[in-house]
Amino acid sequence: MAATLRDVAKLAGVSFKTVSNVINDYPHVRPATREKVERAIAELGYKPNMSARSLRSGRTDTIALAVPELNLSYFAELAGLIIAAAEEKGLVTLVEQTGGDRERELALLHSPRLSMTDGLIISPLGMGQQDTEALDVPFPLVLLGERTFDWPCDHVTMRNEDAARAATEYLISSGRRRIAVIGENEAEIMGSARLRLRGYREALATQGIEYDERLVVRATLWHRADGARAMRELLERGVEFDAVFGFNDTLALGAMRVLQEAGLRVPEDVAVLGFDDLDEAAYSIPSLTTVDPGREWLARTAVDTLFERIGRGGAELPPRTKLADFRIIERESAPRD
Repeated sequence: MAATLRDVAKLAGVSFKTVSNVINDYPHVRPATREKVERAIAELGYKPNMSARSLRSGRTDTIALAVPELNLSYFAELAGLIIAAAEEKGLVTLVEQTGGDRERELALLHSPRLSMTDGLIISPLGMGQQDTEALDVPFPLVLLGERTFDWPCDHVTMRNEDAARAATEYLISSGRRRIAVIGENEAEIMGSARLRLRGYREALATQGIEYDERLVVRATLWHRADGARAMRELLERGVEFDAVFGFNDTLALGAMRVLQEAGLRVPEDVAVLGFDDLDEAAYSIPSLTTVDPGREWLARTAVDTLFERIGRGGAELPPRTKLADFRIIERESAPRD
């Protein structure tokens, strides 16, 4: 027979309520009493009935995280950071992949699986301004990502436009004037591609450099293969360029490989700069100069914000937007001359 709460109380010589207080980590328990109860728990091998605890408290101590795809290094690393931040608060994280598909994102918001969680962190790619009503949900919700619509919930995001402008200015300050960009997506209304292109154009205008559409290469997806394909397209255009700004690190790494295959030296002939500061960026050859968009802050803040919502038990709190700081990480692919 499995040990019960009353068995623990009897062995420890304390009340049922005291054992409950220890298990629920209430602060007002004397250290000696807590130690006796913990010894009894260990001796009996007592396992709390989590289902019963959830029914009593209305909490599951589980949250859901939805990202577009885990085979993109950015989302894999981000998910790892969120899981770690949640663990620090005693929360388990269930991870969903949406594929960046609008219908799957909307379906998730009404999924019965969410009844097993206390709240949701979602990084949407498919949803837009027309879906704001769908985000009026009866559970704590935090948006994580780069969509910049008027959402009716908390939004934790990065400074895409400012960071892209700073990245372009960095390349200009190192003497580069013909800066190509990879990752433009004309179908996107107001996501990371559009915002980073806007920051790029602002930097060119500020420095008196004419915008040249031939230097802008589309990439709907942002994998290494897409960066490689975009770089081949750019080379085939025969347009002169002395720097490449990849709208994420995987695009930049794919592009850098093709540059090297074409006999162009990085950074001597072409400087390369990415965005995201993935772990692998520090170990490419040459190592990749990139934008750190504050990923660790984003992960921790998203968890803290959701945890606050959960703790308020549905109490009213206006939606908030929280923005991360960024910095340029200088490495070998685009050193400042």
